[in-house]
Amino acid sequence: MFDLISLAYAQAPTDGGSGPVIANLLFFGLLFAILYFLMIRPQQKQVKAHREMVEHLQRGDAVVTGGGLLGHIHRVEEDIVVVEVGEIEMAPKNFKPMRVRVKKS
Repeated sequence: MFDLISLAYAQAPTDGGSGPVIANLLFFGLLFAILYFLMIRPQQKQVKAHREMVEHLQRGDAVVTGGGLLGHIHRVEEDIVVVEVGEIEMAPKNFKPMRVRVKKS
């Protein structure tokens, strides 16, 4: 009575070749190459530079921790850095440095 869905017919390939398959593979290959050079490679360079910077920390370097503390490095151990972030007044006009231990990562 009311035909709301029309019939759909599949179209048979006319030349029987693999042209669309090759075109799709080339498209996805090109898409991956663009994503690699615009997103993946710069991120890898940034991670490498950060790792090298952390490995070469020295006493006296100014740092900002992941939590936002500002300070200078007092001592570097294997996987921990002691950062001097300020001074504490122990008695009138008697100040002692405040040091925080922070993981290198």
